[in-house]
Amino acid sequence: MDSLIEPLTTPLMLVENMRVTRANQAARETLGGHIVGQDARVALRHPEAIALLQDSESGSVQIQGLVRPRSVWEVIKRPYNGRYTVVELVNRSSEADLSRAHTDFVANASHELRTPLASIIGYVETLADPEDEPPKKQRGKFLDTVLSEANRMQALVEDLMSLSRVEANKHERPATPLDLNSLVERAARDGAGPKRVDRLVFQFARPFTVLGDSQQLEQVVRNLVDNALKYGSPGEPVTVALAPTAREGVLLTIEDRGPGIAPEHIPHLTRRFYRTDPGRSRAGGGTGLGLAIVKHIVERHLGRLEIDSVLGRGTKVAIRMPELVVDEVE
Repeated sequence: MDSLIEPLTTPLMLVENMRVTRANQAARETLGGHIVGQDARVALRHPEAIALLQDSESGSVQIQGLVRPRSVWEVIKRPYNGRYTVVELVNRSSEADLSRAHTDFVANASHELRTPLASIIGYVETLADPEDEPPKKQRGKFLDTVLSEANRMQALVEDLMSLSRVEANKHERPATPLDLNSLVERAARDGAGPKRVDRLVFQFARPFTVLGDSQQLEQVVRNLVDNALKYGSPGEPVTVALAPTAREGVLLTIEDRGPGIAPEHIPHLTRRFYRTDPGRSRAGGGTGLGLAIVKHIVERHLGRLEIDSVLGRGTKVAIRMPELVVDEVE
């Protein structure tokens, strides 16, 4: 029996008369080596798991907190030979985290859409009321608000669709050789627009070629340049640079000179709908999804996203990607 269960990666215990007589290495690593010889009810320490053990029939139960407070495990019990009980532990924590993340995402997306929609409905109802028709000047303000909120909803829907498309093909490595220099410069100018393009400073060490999806990489640059210009200090330059890395890679950096971001926000910036300043972000047309989209695109290109910021000095976003050597293309 030992030679049978020991190599298995799933935690397994053999229980006789409520006592753990055998446990494979995976079970010992999960619950501790002391469980061998211990009462199984003490080893599992959970009311529902104990109730399952005391039942004479086969069955399973999902419990939380077996190993860590937020961990989720399925305990499966199978009687064997009228004397023993085989107890299998299956880690369901990843599935639970995924389900929780999906639920949170739907709730956040619904909230983000509901807010502008409620505003639009409120103003339209006021404008449509024949008994309380506002003055012409006020009607114009109401219509401007309706248009602004509708544009905000449209931007949110577009970002949601973009995020969905990126996630759908995130495991497919792009295979098109791209001139990164021209792509970055073009996308940066598009992201800045004619009114802000004079604030851009380009610093390209040399020509770089990468394997990539041009539309996605342009989206990354546009998003980061727009953020840098929007949240950096007005009138201050934004530097867009390309430089080689030590391990045959390319480093794309976009740096602003502005108020910076507090250190406690940095680890959460790529979370969906996370904002350091919700009021300012919404006023500037932000959806809270931009950096989440950037992160997924960078990961698809086998890159790494790094954000560094110093309060009062500014923020630098760096993307490290593998460079395609020209000889490889030829």
